[in-house]
Amino acid sequence: MTHDLDDRMHFAIDLARRAGELGLKYFRDLDNLTVESKGHQDLVSEGDREVELFIRAAIAEAYPQDGIVGEEHAAVAGTTGHVWVIDPIDGTANFVRGIPAWCVVIACARDGETEVGVIHEPSTDETFYGRLGGGAFLNGKPIKASDATSLSEGSVGTGLSNRASTTNVVVLIGLIMGEGGVFYRNASGALMLAYAASGRLLGYIEEHMNAWDCLAGMLLVEEAGGTVLKADPKRVLGQGTRVITGGKHIFPRLQLLCETAFGFTR
Repeated sequence: MTHDLDDRMHFAIDLARRAGELGLKYFRDLDNLTVESKGHQDLVSEGDREVELFIRAAIAEAYPQDGIVGEEHAAVAGTTGHVWVIDPIDGTANFVRGIPAWCVVIACARDGETEVGVIHEPSTDETFYGRLGGGAFLNGKPIKASDATSLSEGSVGTGLSNRASTTNVVVLIGLIMGEGGVFYRNASGALMLAYAASGRLLGYIEEHMNAWDCLAGMLLVEEAGGTVLKADPKRVLGQGTRVITGGKHIFPRLQLLCETAFGFTR
């Protein structure tokens, strides 16, 4: 099993980097890029679709019996229990406006449990990756979630979901700042999860995320010694999940603030 996960992880790392190279070609030729709107603050580009097709073709060749779930194209059913969960360009709003904060996201789950996660940021050539039980890494070096015990020791990444009330995240930001903290948002939830896994952020929170945006990053946070709000393995692929992550010491406080801001109880 370990050998298989290592193989899948290294496959995903190589594929994310190659997909990132393709994405960069579109990013460097934005004047000729076709962009469409899928809804409020929700864009899709020719680059998103073509990069996803590239990733899907590579997976179909290497793991033809596995399932595939992606943001831009229909799901493919598999027979092995493994499902590849992909976002070809997370941070499309940045991508189409020339802001170098976007990433390729590839996760592999089995029976709803994420086993491999890769987040590659082409503009900086940073690749965050890990597998279940194997730790988390950035370009070959181990990473570690924050050891902070107070919100005043850093910034908390916050996301804005189209499936939740905007006022909820405004309340959350107010609570964070009220405790001496700072909020951070770069319009790429997956990238901010990678930053939480590497200790750059104290944590990352979003009231709702789709599986292709969050599964890889949530695995990395856990493998880096952090804590995450567990997703329901039976629902996450189809319906997404609430995301609360952070260093192990700060996570309980973040969860309490989210309960107030989002109006839920454990």
